[in-house]
Amino acid sequence: MPLKLVLIPTYNEKENIESIIRAVFDLEGEFHILVIDDGSPDGTADIVKNLITEFPTRLFIHERAGKLGLGTAYIAGFKWALERDYEYIFEMDADFSHNPKDLPRLLHACTNEGADLAIGSRYVSGVNVVNWPMGRVLMSYFASKYVKFITGLKIHDTTAGFKCYRREVLETIELDKIRFKGYAFQIEMKFTAHKCGFIIKEVPIIFINRRLGTSKMSGGIFSEAFLGVIKLKLESFTRKYPQKKKV
Repeated sequence: MPLKLVLIPTYNEKENIESIIRAVFDLEGEFHILVIDDGSPDGTADIVKNLITEFPTRLFIHERAGKLGLGTAYIAGFKWALERDYEYIFEMDADFSHNPKDLPRLLHACTNEGADLAIGSRYVSGVNVVNWPMGRVLMSYFASKYVKFITGLKIHDTTAGFKCYRREVLETIELDKIRFKGYAFQIEMKFTAHKCGFIIKEVPIIFINRRLGTSKMSGGIFSEAFLGVIKLKLESFTRKYPQKKKV
């Protein structure tokens, strides 16, 4: 059975972390989890370490000193996975906005439907967002439309952060050249995977706003994405991207 790793970045997620870990481990197919914690002062890392004694072969933690950004957390997780034998690597939030029960659906898109990168999409079948203020729904929806227009990506949810990668995607993408940290990181990874020739498939999900803990979203994340998309597109005209291996 191919090894599967779920990456969960955390900063002050003590209310959610144990529940999300147990929910993933309750799934069939034996998923592993790597928590990337950015020095949470609320004790999130301690909760994970206690759970590692219960799940020593499936749960791991990578601790970092302070808030270094979502993008760099995922890059660290990708590199950790590639140093080991994981064939499928997932991105997922800790706060249950991504339903762990959708992980097998993302996996199925990669194992049975030809996808190299599967995206849990909020917008591929309408607007499937629960408990977000209308202003935030509109901002997110139109941000994806804007990215789609600028980049030419045939993706409805360009800022989605619930994903499954085949190992080859992360081996091919030049991870050290990925430079954005917030929303723009998610866009940059999709755009780069597309430019490398990988097949991207959207899987419809229902996104539910967190019930516990506080959101890490900020205005700076949106401004990074707005300008970053233009830079990505302009640089793509002269950059040579490594390509997916032909089978």
